[in-house]
Amino acid sequence: MEPMQLKDFVRTLDPASLPRVLRVCSGVYFQSSIYEISGNECCLSTGDLIKVTQICLQKVICESLRMGETMELTPNFKGHFSPLTCSQSYGNLEELIAATKQSSKPLPVFFISSYSISIKNNVVPEDQPLLLEAVEIHLGTCCARCVLSTGAKQVTLHLPLSQKGLFWIWEPGVPRTLLQAVQEPALRDLPVTCPTLPWSSLILKPQYEIQAIMQMRRTIVKIPSTLEVDVEDVTASSQHIHFIQPLLLSEVLARQGPFPVPMEILEVPDGPRIFLSPWVDSLQQGQRLWIYGEASPRWRVLASSKGRKVPRHFMISGAYQGKLRRRPREFPTAYDLLSAFQPGQPLQVVAMRDYDGEEEENPEFTSLAVGDRLEVVGSSQACGTQGRDTDVLVCQRLSDQAEEEECEEDQGRILLPVYFPGSFVEEMNDGRRYILEDLIAQFSLPCEVKVVAKDTSHPDDPLTSFLGLRLEEKITEPFLVVSLDSEPGMCFEIPPRWLDLTVVEAEGQPSQPAGPPPIATVEEMTEAFYYKLRKLSACDDQPPPPRPPKRQGTTGQNRPNSREGTIESSQVLGLEQQPLLPEPKTKTLPEFSKDSSNVYSRFPAHKGHMRTKPNMWDPVKEDHDYEEIHEHLRKSI
Repeated sequence: MEPMQLKDFVRTLDPASLPRVLRVCSGVYFQSSIYEISGNECCLSTGDLIKVTQICLQKVICESLRMGETMELTPNFKGHFSPLTCSQSYGNLEELIAATKQSSKPLPVFFISSYSISIKNNVVPEDQPLLLEAVEIHLGTCCARCVLSTGAKQVTLHLPLSQKGLFWIWEPGVPRTLLQAVQEPALRDLPVTCPTLPWSSLILKPQYEIQAIMQMRRTIVKIPSTLEVDVEDVTASSQHIHFIQPLLLSEVLARQGPFPVPMEILEVPDGPRIFLSPWVDSLQQGQRLWIYGEASPRWRVLASSKGRKVPRHFMISGAYQGKLRRRPREFPTAYDLLSAFQPGQPLQVVAMRDYDGEEEENPEFTSLAVGDRLEVVGSSQACGTQGRDTDVLVCQRLSDQAEEEECEEDQGRILLPVYFPGSFVEEMNDGRRYILEDLIAQFSLPCEVKVVAKDTSHPDDPLTSFLGLRLEEKITEPFLVVSLDSEPGMCFEIPPRWLDLTVVEAEGQPSQPAGPPPIATVEEMTEAFYYKLRKLSACDDQPPPPRPPKRQGTTGQNRPNSREGTIESSQVLGLEQQPLLPEPKTKTLPEFSKDSSNVYSRFPAHKGHMRTKPNMWDPVKEDHDYEEIHEHLRKSI
């Protein structure tokens, strides 16, 4: 095949013959663009091979033969086109009749005029078909007898052969849509007419988008047919050529097989390291891999070690078969207790610090001693001395004797403000050994465990060396099971979302492994990647946490005692304070018991039983009122 322009090749291309392989004979380059413009390829080098897989009609340029103007039509244009049998136009009727006789076409014939014709009391509009029946003498002048059809009425006109204009021979046929007109080979480069358009005769110039495959291009290349490049069809002589198309691991995962498949790494994405495992160093350009498909199950658990100054972070697969034993959880504040409490699941703790209750704020804020046993009942609100609502944690004090507990149940109820900076340890008696799947199904996260037996399929299980692990949260993400061709015994799981390698199917026929070797079910993560995962899961699955409550002081705060100041302060507090949990408040005091649900209630302050303390000046709690400090010093002197 001789080289030809790309636009001419596309117009003569039969879509049923695709795919076709083309060689670029004359390259092209658009200045100020390296690869593409508006998503289309604009730079092709001489000698490049292009495998055309599909062509799509983008638009059609209509060019008027008489005016030279152009117009763009979309592929869904609703007008119909009729062809002109001859691309030759004639300046008068005598030339048209002479051409008809030379072509051996018998009369009558249809013709149209690009201009309107006025004769006697009749006007022939432009592009109106006229039937030329015969040539005769009319009123002493040689005329063409023509018939003008206007609906059901026919008018006979005698036009002199010297009538000047722009005439075209027209053969009536089945009107064609725009797609039919541009796809029909017989109408290529021939003038057509369309009653919807303002021009009598026009040429259709379709513009296509070519979708092709090129060597070492990961995505489908889109080439406009208007690109000024010469191409040659070399399909017959290029059957042995294999077009290498790179893939991302995410695309390999989306293809869903067939697996296993040999791959070669072309590019490793830039960025910080995410895993600390030794196989990460082997992921380099040129390394061959075997991909066995998607890992099962999809879920993973993020965990952190305990008992060391610098914690280590791990991603544990759902297939982990090590034995775990629960450890008591630690809660540094009452707010942490409230966050961990779930209605219907008993939560008993032991106080690890002494606490002097702020009885001047509310007599229900009782004291705690080291070793006090508590059971969390729920959350509520209590009234302070200044009329404020304080979020509190409602607990039940436990006794070693069940009889004494039943008798003094009402006296054992205590309230802890959520800002209470105490320290608690969960009281539990669970010596069972769990696998990870059962533990996640029965208990909520976070959860503290101790690995008492390692995973037998993972000889280098690092989790058994820690005093404890904190299982933080569960994530669900697809992973690919991969092994190195050079080390078949090293099998691991890669998350394409965060480690999307660029690979290509390996050439040759490497020996296929019998099956995937044992998979490392525990991967150590970098600290940066661990907190990135925690941040992503918090943003995707959870609402933002509430603002931590602030400790509300009871002394050293000067507020106006006027009625207006009290109303304004209460209004502001009403707008700023929000409950920690979504349950509605209740104005009545519920009857708390061990099975009480997490509901809000209001505990009124008993001002008559409040203990009084001397009103001493405290420079730490003072709001830096320098006049009062100066006054205090002056009185002291």
